[in-house]
Formats: sequence, structure tokens, C-alpha cells
Amino acid sequence: MRQVFAVVVALGVVVSASPRAQVVGQSWDATFRVMPKPDNIEATMKRLSARPHHVGSAYDKDNAQWLLAQFKAFGWDAQIETFDVLFPTPRERLLELVAPTRFTAKLEEPAVAEDPTSSQKTEQLPTYNAYSIDGDVTAPLVYVNYGRPEDYDVLEKLGVSVRGAIVIARYGSSWRGIKPKVAGEHGAIGCLIYSDPRDDGYFGEPTFPDGPMRPKDGAQRGSVMDMPLYPGDPLTPNVGATPGATRLAVKDAPTLTKIPVLPISYADAQPLLAAIKGPVAPDGWRGALPITYRIGPGPARAHLKVAFNWDTKTLYDVIAKMPGRTFPDEWIVRGNHHDAWVNGASDPVSGASVLLEEARALGELRKQGWAPKRTLVYAVWDGEEPALLGSTEWVETHGADLQAHAVVYLNTDGNGRGFLSMEGSHTLEHFINDVARDIADPETNVSVWKRARAQAVSRAATLADKDKIRNREDLRIGALGSGSDFTPFLQHAGIASLNLGYGSEDTDGIYHSIYDDYYFYTHFLDTDFSYERALAQTMGTAVIRLADADVLPFDFTNLADTVDMYVTELQDLMKKKQETIRERNRDLVEGVFSAMNDPRRPQVLPKPELVPPSINFAPLENASSTLSESAKRFSETLAATRSKLAGNNPVLMGINQKLQKSEQKLLDAGGLPGRNWYKHLLYAPGFYTGYGVKTIPGVRESIEQGQYPQAETEITRVAAAITALATHIDSITSDMLRAPVKK
Repeated sequence: MRQVFAVVVALGVVVSASPRAQVVGQSWDATFRVMPKPDNIEATMKRLSARPHHVGSAYDKDNAQWLLAQFKAFGWDAQIETFDVLFPTPRERLLELVAPTRFTAKLEEPAVAEDPTSSQKTEQLPTYNAYSIDGDVTAPLVYVNYGRPEDYDVLEKLGVSVRGAIVIARYGSSWRGIKPKVAGEHGAIGCLIYSDPRDDGYFGEPTFPDGPMRPKDGAQRGSVMDMPLYPGDPLTPNVGATPGATRLAVKDAPTLTKIPVLPISYADAQPLLAAIKGPVAPDGWRGALPITYRIGPGPARAHLKVAFNWDTKTLYDVIAKMPGRTFPDEWIVRGNHHDAWVNGASDPVSGASVLLEEARALGELRKQGWAPKRTLVYAVWDGEEPALLGSTEWVETHGADLQAHAVVYLNTDGNGRGFLSMEGSHTLEHFINDVARDIADPETNVSVWKRARAQAVSRAATLADKDKIRNREDLRIGALGSGSDFTPFLQHAGIASLNLGYGSEDTDGIYHSIYDDYYFYTHFLDTDFSYERALAQTMGTAVIRLADADVLPFDFTNLADTVDMYVTELQDLMKKKQETIRERNRDLVEGVFSAMNDPRRPQVLPKPELVPPSINFAPLENASSTLSESAKRFSETLAATRSKLAGNNPVLMGINQKLQKSEQKLLDAGGLPGRNWYKHLLYAPGFYTGYGVKTIPGVRESIEQGQYPQAETEITRVAAAITALATHIDSITSDMLRAPVKK
């Protein structure tokens, strides 16, 4: 107890000796908003990021144990839950140019004298891509821009093949794991991913330590696991990685890459790119290195060798609970991860420090007389960086309980200075807009909602788009793809989710490098921790309002509006695809007529493409219309009956249980085509975008990939789910109408 108390005092955490009465007329969430302290958040960041703490490291476990002690000191019931997962670390890394000249890549980030933790070499993971397979390959180099599917379309038009080659792609524009995936599908035998200075180096601002951008020897670590197939432990899909779990053999894990992969700095990339000849790269492919960007292949040949320790490591999830007094079986789950690739002050400690300060303030609020109506579950996940490991294994282990009890999952990750970003389930869009209206922006002192709307208006492409933003009651929130711990909650278990954070004023080129540390954060990011405090205020306010609402604050009108927008987007996508192919066919016919009088014309003329058939969108249109009508009836009925529902526990419990399960109506047990782990029919990471979301993914990706019969099947499935949700909403409306008048 003394040790815990000493740590608490050292962090400047104030624990009241006697409870203070709440100010009369002031809501508990308003009382909460004055409580988060920037100094506490900064001290927590300094502690958690003091040493490298990747999965399996000594400081990763130490941090988990320290977090556990803090939660207990704040009055929470806390424990550590462990899982054993596959986490490979590098045993051998070699990259060399073997023709037309020789060059050996350094593959090392140098320490910076001004940055004290950058010199912790013995504890740092070297630069590598986790879940790359072992490999030893020598082959010609081909430059593939960002390595997206559309980049390979350009290569095909230029007559360039990557079969049997090592591709070199630059980071950006798609998730890193997509680059080796697509390269392997096109026959490449190795993949290099480098950070071009145009994207996060000297092209934008001075490089670290003189500025915030990536220095020439900086490199981005990261996972390349095929997470659009499924996240979490590669060896235990769909079940928690507990001691008794059945595990795949490493060779049979489908989410490992098919070719070896290695990330490199732009200092190591420049000699490789300079040695490539062949066609000059298109304008949009050219980075900021002082070379002529060419595609290849030849004469440049490279030798790539990587080998890994395929070890099992233990995860340490910290789970803290505060019981609800009225609806204890309804849970508000709040999470952020604590593991990092190296020291990770920005990613993820800026979010984890905020979460801990919320927990401290909520514990203090309870001492002042507040008690949440619903149970709060605060989680600090391990293993997010490699593959959303800690959250996925926890959800897979406790899936049935979560679907029975979890109302919502609230996620944060990295945080910085600037505008509020809101993403999540559109049943929560109106709710989180209202929260944002009550949070003061630290720089402007207007609400963060007003500032976010001003940013949205300024970024809108047309005057009509600007007017739509100004005239809509709520700001549209983004749909969730992947890249953080919300994924298993929303897309596998069907728990309504939100992901929040501040940013876009900070310029940050040190992502997943040894320079993401306390020194960097306090010199270049949220230097006074004012936006860290704002995030704590935002998330804490959301938690309290969700915990204490009589009727859960789900709203279906914004969801219906969003679904209608998605249906229109799908119809436009189909029309555009048909028009594009018709235009190409017209150009082809004109070319054929021109070639008829040319004696050099080919003997076999190209055939026109088949125009995609018309698709019947009527089931989706009808379902969307039905959802809109049900949502409208629900909103009108709730407004008329809210007063008699307050305190009516038996009726409320039934209504809230149905509201809590509403997101699950959008799941399908069969999952998405080719990837059944993802069960949500409205939101999923794209199969070829990784982090980027695909809305109504079964239909959208079927159209994009030319699978038109499958698109028709998916339309029927999605329409059935939307109709089932509308029926579910109608049943809640009926329950409200039947509620007895409160006495």
C-alpha cells in the first residue's frame, strides 16, 4: 500500500480526504469536466513511455502491473487477464543491392543526442514488419508507387510485370499490409516498404530533431498481417488464445504474408531506387528524393533475407470495473492499448494516459457521492500494435457475455492537438454530437463541435456540400474500418462503438519509430497537454452520460439517413462502372476503325469488354425506406413518452436491453464473402484497403471486383438485416407506448 501511495503522490494525483458535495444544479458530467489535470496526464506519459514496451518485453509487463496498481488506488476493482499469442521478432535482416553496383542497407535508426530514450538500443525492437514470413530472395527491383491495386493497373498498361521481382513501395495511401498482399498476388517474391520524404520527411517540414518529420534513417515498424481476413492471434481465429485453445500450425496460418517483407528508411531506399532504370514513373508516383524515379525492372537487383523467432508471448490486458447501482448488468466499456512498437508516447500512451486520468477522476467523483447507474469497464489492452491482439482475444473469449451486457465500446488511441475526430456507429451519431457541443476547445474557447464543423465546411469541395454541413443538425461521423481496438467489438460482436481523438494541427513523421517518445511529444505535439485534457473531458462526459441515461441514447434517424446515403453511393458506383466500360469500348471501336486502313494493324483485334449487367437495388431501397419510417416513429414516441419512462425500471430494463442489442441486428453469422470473422454488414475494413472502411462491404466490394451475381446475393442479405433492425425498432416503440404512466 505504501508503494502505491508513493506512486500516486509522485504523480501529483490528489485524493480528497473528505467527500465534497456536488454543486447544486450542476450535473455530474459538468462536475467531472473540471477534474482532469494535464500534469497528471503528463506524468503518466513520462512513466509509461520511459522504456520500450513492445509485446513480450519486461517493461510491457511492468506497465501493466503499474496500471493495475493505479486503478486499485483509484477505487476500481481491477485485474490482469492474460493470453498467449504468436508474436515473431527478427532474428536476421539483410538487404543489399547486388547489381549494377553494391550497397548494403544500414537498417538502423541512430540515437539522437537531444532525445534521451532514443539511445535505449538493447531494449528496442529493430525495424521490421511483424508477421512477414521468413525468406531469402534475390531478384530485380520494380518500383510500384504505393503498391495499391490501382498502381498495378498502371504497371499493366505500361507493360511492366513484377513476376519474380522484389517490389519497392512507399508507405502511405493504403495500409502497409496491403502492399505485400497485392505484390504477392501479382507474382512478386519480396517486398520492401520505404518512407518517402515527400510523405513524411523533409518535403513537409524540418526533420527530427530540428523539426517533427522523419529523418533520413528513420523507418516505420508495423504489422503486415492480413488483418482484413481476421485480426488477433493468427493461430486461434474466432476463439480466445487461452491455454486450452486449439491452435493452427504456423505454416497453416492464413494471415501471414506470402512473401518476405522489410521496411526501410529513405536513406536506405535511395541507392536502390537510383539504380532502377526502365520507364520514368508517372508524375503522381514521384517522391521527393533527388533522383529520377523509374519503374524498372533492371538493371537493379537486390538480395533480401529475413528470418524470425516464431515465439509465443504473453499479453497483459488490464481490466478495471466500477459496478452500476441501477442497471449493473449493462456495461459501458472504455478502452485504449498500452503496448507500443518502441517507447510510443504518441502511439498509444497519449491515449492510455488520458484513459487513466479519466479513471482517477471518476473514482474521485464517486467519493463525492456519484455512482454510475450502469457498470463501467475500463480496459487497457496489450498487443494492439501487432494485430489488435489483446482486444480481439478478450472479445473472442467473452463474446457471449459482451453481446448480452455490453451497451457500447468507446475507443481512443493516439491523440494530439487540433480538431475533434469522431467515428463510429451511426446509432450514436446524435449522442456524440451533443457531447462535443459541451466541450470547450482549449485554443479557441468555442465548443469543439463548432470548431470541427468549421473545419468540415472549409474542406468541403463545393458550395452545395458546405451548405449541407451547415444545415444538418449533426456533423456526420466517419464509419469505422480498422486499425484500432474497436474492430472486434463492432465488426465481430456487434457492439455499438465510437472512436475519438484530437489532431490534424500536429505534423508527425516519427510514427512507429524510436523517436516517438516523451521528448518528441513534449516538443512537437500537444506540448501543454491541453488537448490531452480535452480528450479526457470528452470521453469522461460520454461515459457518464451513457452510464446514467434512463433510456440509452441510441438514435436511429441518423443511421437511417446514413444507410440511405450508402445505398445511393452503391448505385452511383455501379453506374460509374458501367459508364467507364462503355466509354472504353467506344474508344476501342474508334481505334479499330482507325486501324482498318493500317497495314501494320494486328491480326487479332482486341475485343470490347462486357458492360456490367444492371443490378436490382430495390431490396436495399425498400429496406432503407422501412428503416427511415421505423426510426421516425421511434424518435417521435420516445419524445412523447420519455417522462413516464424515467425511473420505470421493469419497463426501462426491457427497452434498454433491446436498444443494447440493436447493433447486433446488423450482423450475419456467415460473415462477409471470403472472410467470415467480419460479421457486420454495414462496416468493415476493405479487403484491399486494410484500415480504410468499406460501407455495406459485401455489396460494394462485389461490384468493385466485378462479382455481380454475388453483389445481388449480398443486397438480399443486407436488406434482410436492415429490415430486421427496423422490425426490432418497431418492437421498442411498441414497448414505450405500452409503458404505464409513472406514479
